[in-house]
Amino acid sequence: MECNEPPSLADICLAWVCRCLEQLCAEREDGSLCFHHCPLFPQMLADQLLRRMAEEGVLNDRTIGVFRSNEHLRLCCVCVRAARLSAEAFRLAMQPHRLQELNASRVCGGLTVSDVLLSLAANTECRDNLQRLDLSRLEMGEGCLVNKPLSFSAMSSLRTVHLAGTELEDSGLADICILPQLEALDISSTRVTDLTPLLDCQATLKSLSAHDLRHLEMPETRLLLVLNRLEGLRHLDLSHLCLSSDGVGVMQQLLEKPGIFPALVSLDVSGQREITNDMMESFLKGRPNMNFVGLLGTGAGFSDFFTANSNLKVAGEANIGQVSEALRRYCERECCIHQALVHLGDLTTDLDEAQPDVLKLVTMAMKNNEKSLHVQVAATACVFNLTSRTNSLGMPIYLLRNAVHHLLTAMRNFPNQEQLQRNCLLSLCNEWILHNVPFDRFDGAQMVITWLNICDDPDLQRMAVAMYYILVAVKPTTEETTQLGAEAFMVEQLLGIVQERASMGIVDATLRFALSVLWSLTDECPTASHHFIQCHGLELYQELLETYHRETDIQKSVLGLLNNVAEVVDLRTDLMDEDLHEYLLSLLDGVGVDISVRYFAGGILAHLLSTGESNWTLDLDFRDIILRKLHSAILTWTTPEEEMVSYRSFRPFYPLLHSSQPTSVQLWAAWAVHLVCEQNASLYAEMLQEEGGLDIVKELITHPDTHDDVRRLAEGIVGISETDQEQPVQEVFLVPL
Repeated sequence: MECNEPPSLADICLAWVCRCLEQLCAEREDGSLCFHHCPLFPQMLADQLLRRMAEEGVLNDRTIGVFRSNEHLRLCCVCVRAARLSAEAFRLAMQPHRLQELNASRVCGGLTVSDVLLSLAANTECRDNLQRLDLSRLEMGEGCLVNKPLSFSAMSSLRTVHLAGTELEDSGLADICILPQLEALDISSTRVTDLTPLLDCQATLKSLSAHDLRHLEMPETRLLLVLNRLEGLRHLDLSHLCLSSDGVGVMQQLLEKPGIFPALVSLDVSGQREITNDMMESFLKGRPNMNFVGLLGTGAGFSDFFTANSNLKVAGEANIGQVSEALRRYCERECCIHQALVHLGDLTTDLDEAQPDVLKLVTMAMKNNEKSLHVQVAATACVFNLTSRTNSLGMPIYLLRNAVHHLLTAMRNFPNQEQLQRNCLLSLCNEWILHNVPFDRFDGAQMVITWLNICDDPDLQRMAVAMYYILVAVKPTTEETTQLGAEAFMVEQLLGIVQERASMGIVDATLRFALSVLWSLTDECPTASHHFIQCHGLELYQELLETYHRETDIQKSVLGLLNNVAEVVDLRTDLMDEDLHEYLLSLLDGVGVDISVRYFAGGILAHLLSTGESNWTLDLDFRDIILRKLHSAILTWTTPEEEMVSYRSFRPFYPLLHSSQPTSVQLWAAWAVHLVCEQNASLYAEMLQEEGGLDIVKELITHPDTHDDVRRLAEGIVGISETDQEQPVQEVFLVPL
C-alpha cells in the first residue's frame, strides 16, 4: 500500500477482528480460543487474518487456537513471523492444513526448527506440497537432521529455504542441497564453513544469499570454483562475506572473471571494501539485464553511472534513493540498517519537502530492531530530520502516528540513553504533531515524566516539559486529564521542577511550562488537586506568589491552579489561610494588576466564601470584609479584548449561582460566565444550554433576593445565549447548469 492510500475494507475488517478476538471467541478447556461462529473464509482471507494477527502482536498460544480446524479457516500460505508460540500450540494449529508456504522466522516462545519439521512431517499432504519455508532466526533444536523425518530433504517439493541466523552447519546444508527443485536458498549468518554442497543443486539454484558467513573456511580457489559453477544464478548476495586472510582479492577475481554469472540480474557485495567504481561499472556493462546492485559500505556507487541509471536500483550511500533501497533490502540486517540510517541522517539535515516513503522505511527499521540501541539512536535522528519544520505537514497522519509509537517505544526501552531521549524529544516537541496526530497521550506523558525523573540536562528538561505542556494544552477530554492527573508521581515531578527553578529565582520557559501543565492537570480533576496538596504544593505556591509578584504570567498560572483546588469542596479548609486571603484581597483592585490575576484571585475567594459561615474557619468579620471588597472590585473590572480563560464545562459555577449564595459569590460567577459567553458565544451558549445552566441563570433573574448587579449580568448571559440560538442557518441553493 502506498503512503497516500487509505486502508482497504479488508484491512479495516481484519484489524477489527484482531482487536475483538476475545469477544468473538469462546475458550476451550486448555485456554485456547475458538470462534463462536465463523463462516467459511476464502483461503486467501484466512491467510491474511493469520498474518494480520501476527503483525498486530495478538498471535500467541491462546489465539492461534482459532485455526485448529480447517472446516472454516483453511490455510495455505502461512506467516507467523515474530509471534510468541510454543511448539505444541504451533503443531495443533498447523497440522490440519495443507500448507504450501510457511514463514515462522523470528518466532519466540520455544519453537525450534526441529519442532517445525516434526509438525510438517506429521501431515503427509503438507510435507509433500510445501514449496517455501522460512525459519530464519530459530534455534535448530534437538534431533534436527539426525533422522529422515526431521530433514529438509524429506520435503521434496521445497523450492525456497531461508535459514538465515540459525545454527545451520555443513551437514544441514548438504541435506538441503539435495532437494530436487531447490531454487532459492538463504544461509546468511549461519555456521556453514564450506559451500561445496551447492554443487549438488547447481542445475536448479537461481538465488543464493550468503551474507555475513563468518565461519567460512574454504580455500580461495575452491570458493571461486563453486561460485563459477552456479551458472543459473539470477540473484547472488555475498555482502559482508568474511573471508580468510588468503582470500583477499576474491571479489575482484570474481567480478573480473569473463563470462561468470551469465544470468545474473541482482548482485549484493555491500561491505566489501575492495570494490571500486571502475570494477563494478565494468561488471555491470557486460550484463545489461542487471537491475540491482548492493554497494553499501564499499565506497562505490557515487559516479554518474550509478546515480543516473534509472533502470538500476542501488543500495548504497550516495543519495537518499540509494539509502532508501538499502533500508528496504536490509530490513533484517542490523549492521546494514545502522549504517544506512547514519548516512540517511547526513542526507536529510536540510530537507525542503516531505519524504513519506523514507519515513515509512525508517519506522520499519525501528520496528524490526527495537532492542538495538545504535539502530534506534540513528533512526530517531532521522525521524527528527524527516518531520521537523514543515515536513510533517506533508506526511499521512497514520504514518506520523506510527512514528510517534516507535519514538515512545524507544524512550521506554532505553530510558538512560541521553542522546536517544534527546532525539525523541526533539521529534515529539512538534506542536503540529501533538495537536493533530492521535496516539496514547497518557503513555507519552508517562515517558516524559519518567525521563524528567532522571534528567539533569536543562535543555532536555525544557524540551520534556514543553512536550508535556503541549500534550495537556490540546484540550484533552476531562477523562484524559483525569487519567494524567491521577498519577501522583507526575504532579510530584512537576512540582519538583518548579521548586528547583524557584529556589534559583529563575524565570524561564521550563518554569512557565511546568506551571501551565500543573494548572491544566488540576482542571476539573479532584484527584490531581489532592496530589497537589499532599505533595506540599500549596506551601510552594504561596512562596511563588511572593517571589514572582511582578510576573503576571506566573501569578496567573499559580492563581489559576489554586482556583481549581478551591473548586474541590474537601480541600477548601487547606486554603483557609489568613495571609493567603490578605494577599488575594490586595490583588482584587491593586494598581497595575492584570485583569486575569484579579479574576483568579476573586475566583479563589468566591469558592471559599461559598462554603458558608459554618465552614469558615477564619474570623467572621474578616469574611464580611472580603465579601464587600470582592463585590466592589468586580464592579470595576473591564472585559479584556483578548480571550483570557477557557472552560470545558460550567459545572463548577452552578453551585456559586444558587440563590442561597452571598451576592459577591454570585457576582463573580455571573461575571465569569458572561465573560466567556460574550467572547465566544457559539461555544459557550451551547454549553450552557446543554448542561442546564441557562435555567439556573434564569432562576437567578426571577428570584426576589437577587442583587441588581447580579441580575444585570444574568440577563446579559441569557440575552447572548438566546441571540446565538436565533442566528439563522444560511441556506445553500443549487443553481442548475
